[in-house]
Amino acid sequence: MRKIFVFTAIISFQFIVFSGFSQAEDSVVIRKIYNEALSNPVAYHNLDYLCNRIGGRLCGSAQAEKAVQWTKKVLDGMGLDSVYLQPVTVEHWERGPKEKASVTGKSGKRNLNVCAIGGSIPTPVSGITANVIEVKNFDELALLGKEKIAGKIVFFNRAADPRPIYTFEAYGGSVDQRARGAMQAGRFGALAVIVRSATPAHDNFPHTGNHHYADSVKAIPAFCVSTNDADSLSLFLKNDPKLKLFLHSACILHPEAPSYNVIGEIRGTTHPEEVILVGGHLDSWDIGQGAHDDGAGIVQSMEVLRLFKALNIKPARTVRFVAFMDEEYGQRGAKAYATASKLLADSGKEKHIAAMEADRGGATPLGFSIDGTAEEMVRIKAWKPLLLPYGIWSFEKSGSGVDIHDLKAQGTLLIALVTDSQRYFDYHHSDNDTFDKVNVRELEMGAAAMAGLVWLLDGGW
Repeated sequence: MRKIFVFTAIISFQFIVFSGFSQAEDSVVIRKIYNEALSNPVAYHNLDYLCNRIGGRLCGSAQAEKAVQWTKKVLDGMGLDSVYLQPVTVEHWERGPKEKASVTGKSGKRNLNVCAIGGSIPTPVSGITANVIEVKNFDELALLGKEKIAGKIVFFNRAADPRPIYTFEAYGGSVDQRARGAMQAGRFGALAVIVRSATPAHDNFPHTGNHHYADSVKAIPAFCVSTNDADSLSLFLKNDPKLKLFLHSACILHPEAPSYNVIGEIRGTTHPEEVILVGGHLDSWDIGQGAHDDGAGIVQSMEVLRLFKALNIKPARTVRFVAFMDEEYGQRGAKAYATASKLLADSGKEKHIAAMEADRGGATPLGFSIDGTAEEMVRIKAWKPLLLPYGIWSFEKSGSGVDIHDLKAQGTLLIALVTDSQRYFDYHHSDNDTFDKVNVRELEMGAAAMAGLVWLLDGGW
């Protein structure tokens, strides 16, 4: 018994010593990662080019193709082990000339700030002019019924709930009216829908996004209106229920178009078949520059590979960057990647041990959202002391991201970079999402946090 006790004590002591050595090494490497990112803001300069030289990157557009070629060129210049394009076929919707909207009633005529919701059909060439019915949700819509809705424009005006501290919760609680409003209103014979923008901000920027039609329901034009003008329209209706609303758009749905995911990787030295993925989505909406959504995530994920190369870090596992195409519209890039990945996994050629997505803006990083097992949560939380000095304190079990979601079926640990979300939806899907809204230090801190966690995953998983 005494011999067993002594042996156990020796093993425990060795574990503590080696663990201490490992933690010390990890701390040194993470410090070097932050030093490099903050001293050489390459990610910020890349975002400058992506936003100001290319701009909005709606899938299927010429700008999206320019972004693909630019991303590949940047990766080629890093000296990676492989860089390649993965073909994807995407839908190609075009907004057309700037949309128009105005109300006419007792107090005269007033223009409104609107934009077409992504994928919307156009109005007739002469536009649509009709009375307006205001509702807060689909239940109110159903209670009114076809008799009161047919031949009118439905105005969905449910504001984002200001109470959730994490603003993605508020977004999730209001976005259904944009995503399914046209389909629901179309069931009752509405001529069009106009939807309050899904943002807690009060401003003059209409926020676009995607929505869904149903084959069994006649498609109708769909618009978003700025929050300030939504408030105005609601007030106008209270004073003049018979006012007329005019809407005009000239959207075009083109034939499907070829595009690509852009992929680059550093090959693992000892376990190259095990993959740690970092990525974001290269496409964006056509209004604004797609700076926070998701230019920031793209350049931060690219920066992980650059930081490893700059510091001569040779990972044991393959670190792979993926710029996904078509997250905003139909997620076809994610589906194409997951399908190809499953074939490789089924044949035993590779396995994704972790996938990390950055798609919550370039603001101050707070931590990581983790979609994994209880055991995986414990292992990752054990690294908190290493990242806490850099403001990375939140490690919560929650969702990850749209583009990596399908990898969950392979048993992959899914992770999302979590940032300060308070201003994210001021910019999201609007003309306001421009390069000048991103802070260089916050952006680089996020890239360093991702690289630090990848280092830990590579060595401690």
